[in-house]
Amino acid sequence: MRKEIIGALLGASLLTALPVHAETAIGYGQGTQVNAENVPLGALDFNTQYRRYGAYATTPDTRRIILTFDQGYENGYTADILDTLKEKHATAIFFLTGDYAKREPELVRRMIAEGHMLGNHGMTHASLPHLSRAEQIEELSALHDYVVEKYSYPMQYFRCPCGEYSETALQTAQSLGYKTIFWSGAHVDWLTDDQPDPQAALDKLTAQAHGGEILLLHSVSSTNTQILGKLIDTFREKGFIV
Repeated sequence: MRKEIIGALLGASLLTALPVHAETAIGYGQGTQVNAENVPLGALDFNTQYRRYGAYATTPDTRRIILTFDQGYENGYTADILDTLKEKHATAIFFLTGDYAKREPELVRRMIAEGHMLGNHGMTHASLPHLSRAEQIEELSALHDYVVEKYSYPMQYFRCPCGEYSETALQTAQSLGYKTIFWSGAHVDWLTDDQPDPQAALDKLTAQAHGGEILLLHSVSSTNTQILGKLIDTFREKGFIV
């Protein structure tokens, strides 16, 4: 993705066809209400409303659970997480910030070499609805270009930093060739000084499992590192592909 396309995108009708409220910041949440298949209704509603922008919180593949990790900074656990994924023959999407892509080349190269996917989590992890359209484009394209140049890897999935989005932001990502990926399963795992009990976390993530799930995890979590292998095993025991 070349930087030269920024000017063209700013002038494209796709970026001017939205109503005024399209720039309103919205905080994503899948909610607690579920349907008969245990899929959060909030995630399904998100798909219905925003799939026209290539944005999704679940997938239609009811056999599969997709593991995703947000990579804001390195806390010493990613290598162990990669070890577990390799041992279990499982793959994940790792959503990188610009700082992570620059500071952790060995881990990023290992992700690619071991068959994982890289996703764009913003060059500076800025909340897109609070940026101008030009700044939104730069936030995504600067990291995209860096990862192509540094790792020869063209990313195709985007996750909104801070879990905040707007219609304009979703359309900006789509115009840059990205699908925006949220989640339908998660737990509070990002507070490094207040980690959830491993067994309680395993029980929660197991109880909320559902087909088509996109599971949001953070690699800074010691709890996730401890339970990942068992979690994958449990998902598979339930009949899901991971």
